Amino acid sequence: MTTARDLLIVALDAGPGRRAEPGDLSLALAGAELLDLRDARALTLDGDLLVPGDPPVTDDRLLREAASALVRQTPREPVEDWLWRRGRDLASAYLAAFEEEGRFTRQRRRWLPSWTGEAALVDSPARQQAMDRSAADEPVLATLTSTIGIREAPAAGLPDETDTEVVTILTAVDDAVTELTAVRQRRAIEKAAFDNIWRGP
Repeated sequence: MTTARDLLIVALDAGPGRRAEPGDLSLALAGAELLDLRDARALTLDGDLLVPGDPPVTDDRLLREAASALVRQTPREPVEDWLWRRGRDLASAYLAAFEEEGRFTRQRRRWLPSWTGEAALVDSPARQQAMDRSAADEPVLATLTSTIGIREAPAAGLPDETDTEVVTILTAVDDAVTELTAVRQRRAIEKAAFDNIWRGP
């Protein structure tokens, strides 16, 4: 399993009041893929610029796709640009992969977010691993899940010894989610104002 897959499992397992917005989750999944590629030594960072390495040796189709999507020519792509480009509808792509792999079934439960298509996770070692990692407050997963609103931010934050590349990626995810949240709020305000105009005094 990868950080991206663990993140999706924890997001799907989140109960009422802890639902991640699909756009936020997609951005976080794109960031998690960068962390997974870095761990696989298929990627390094030059400041905030992505420097691809050799393709990862993995059975994970989505991670192979992420590696193939890296910009290999110069100028190098910034982390933020990758998040917005790769993150478009990425949550839906992961959900489709999970369904193909039999990792969830579709059930009728009122509290499940609509974008999951009423997806309910199947019990599996992978699911248990992800939940154990979440329960243990593993710093990277804890930071990603708090960024998308599934849990409170870790009180201790990231350990001091956290690699600067990891910090760069996690910070970029947080900035992107914050920007997307601001866009949603602005559109909601504009829509409300437009509705008020048509309603009249």
